[in-house]
Amino acid sequence: METALTALVGVRHPIVQTGMGWVAGPRLVSASANAGALGILASATMTTEQLRDAVREVRSRTDAPFGVNLRADAGDARERVRIIVEEGVKVASFALAPSRELIAELKDAGVVVIPSVGARRHAEKVAAWGADAVLVQGGEGGGHTGEVATTVLLPQVVDAVDIPVIAAGGFHDGRGLVAALAYGAAGIAMGTRFLLTSDSTVPDAVKAAYLAASVKDVTVTTAVDGLPHRMLRTDLVAALERAGRARALGQAVRRAAGFRKVSGLSWSRMIRDGLAMRRSRGVSRELSWSQVLLAANTPMLLRAAMVEGRTDVGVMAAGQVAGVIDDLPSCEELVGRVMREAGVVLGGLPGVGSPAAGLSPPRPIP
Repeated sequence: METALTALVGVRHPIVQTGMGWVAGPRLVSASANAGALGILASATMTTEQLRDAVREVRSRTDAPFGVNLRADAGDARERVRIIVEEGVKVASFALAPSRELIAELKDAGVVVIPSVGARRHAEKVAAWGADAVLVQGGEGGGHTGEVATTVLLPQVVDAVDIPVIAAGGFHDGRGLVAALAYGAAGIAMGTRFLLTSDSTVPDAVKAAYLAASVKDVTVTTAVDGLPHRMLRTDLVAALERAGRARALGQAVRRAAGFRKVSGLSWSRMIRDGLAMRRSRGVSRELSWSQVLLAANTPMLLRAAMVEGRTDVGVMAAGQVAGVIDDLPSCEELVGRVMREAGVVLGGLPGVGSPAAGLSPPRPIP
């Protein structure tokens, strides 16, 4: 199935595996790439040395194109860009909008730039700055998310920009891919669905918690870091939501003390990071001290679950689709299944002369 996305980045299928911190490491990314999707390596939770090693490990596992996700507001963003360029990475994706200068630097080096956005105006801005494509996430998506559903946000962005649009938030199967194409997208991006594969390094106990979750067990809360954050509802999340400001501050300090030992960050650095994270997302309301500390520690809260398997003290970012996923296929099995389903759905649409504008007719996929 050829779309503007497959043509742009050179993958076989219009599917993106998103750059999830502590989850999208070399094993998952290379498995996604070998399956014909665009695997995205998450670099925000790596040092620069670890990033270079991870890129080289992915390269040793696959000849297919892959990408690296960056935080545009990171103090060492330009050093990470240099690594991407030197190592010949095909795609740079961004969790926050990169500057015009950063986009130009990457494009001059032949790197495809794909920022992630949650609003039409943000898509318009990065498109005007020269982004090659844009990934738009609706409110169904996991992690920090907005309020507008994908079915409303996606067509707005498609109508507003003239670059390929990748749809994220609520996708897990071939029906979703066809729906996104019908809206005008060039492909879909999936996070939770790739997290729940046999190629994911997430501990089994954490995967079991995702598989056991219903749609109602996936919630949006501001209790963790003061920002809307979609995740599995756990005892930790419930406790944070029930806690008053003084109690929340005490909990945040205790958890911060423990995570500080793991991260090696000083108290002052953690507070600065928390405030910077807040400002980078344009949140204007005052941030409590507990939220400052928790914002700085959010990556470590995720690490506790995604790496250490501590569902009791960690948080588990999750898209709403977690409530409808019930298996752990390999990436190859998942991508093949999505494409077969898409072919069946496209072929079964009544009164359609061709599957979709710009698409080649679906072919049976073994």
